[in-house]
Amino acid sequence: MSGYLTLKGQTEITNVIERSKFICTIKSVENEEEAKEFIEEIRKKHSLATHNCYAYVADELGLIQKFSDDGEPQGTAGLPMLNVLKNVGLKKVACVVTRYFGGIKLGAGGLVRAYSGAVSDCVKNAQIFEMTKVAFLELQTDYEGYSKLDNLLTKLDVPKVDLVFDNDVKVKVAIKKESEDSEKGFTDKLLDVFKGKDIVKSKEYGYFAFKV
Repeated sequence: MSGYLTLKGQTEITNVIERSKFICTIKSVENEEEAKEFIEEIRKKHSLATHNCYAYVADELGLIQKFSDDGEPQGTAGLPMLNVLKNVGLKKVACVVTRYFGGIKLGAGGLVRAYSGAVSDCVKNAQIFEMTKVAFLELQTDYEGYSKLDNLLTKLDVPKVDLVFDNDVKVKVAIKKESEDSEKGFTDKLLDVFKGKDIVKSKEYGYFAFKV
């Protein structure tokens, strides 16, 4: 797997349908434990609500999934919420839709539309990022060399993860690891710009968030 879609931070929206208030809160999580903590936090915040239904996909592979109707008719809340997350392709996210009942019953179809619609609207308002496998390279050069390096990074649209100005300049960059050629191609360009001098001081692999 080369990467996955997730959200940044926490987003909340409110929909009012037939006097019922549906508050959707969605948050990025690192694991199932964080997802459960987030759900409990929302439950405490809205302890007087009629329902606090939830759904989450807690890992990057999409294998850790769970949902709850929290007292709504079976299949009308949690599963539709989870399906929205899966249809968008989001991973490592948890969402809660809090309902304050307004006195008018919506029926099964109305509930499905209300809960899935709340999650869909919330996702549209959130910042979506693609967590992509990258090689993190730490580069070191003098100030004159940094000018050439900065031009190359701008030309190739390579993001700077960290930048330290000291006696020399240290730059940490993220190179998409779609194939071995991506990393090798970049290092070859570095060697060309710096006339054979290797300025790569360290390398590690991980995930980096690219905005979608």
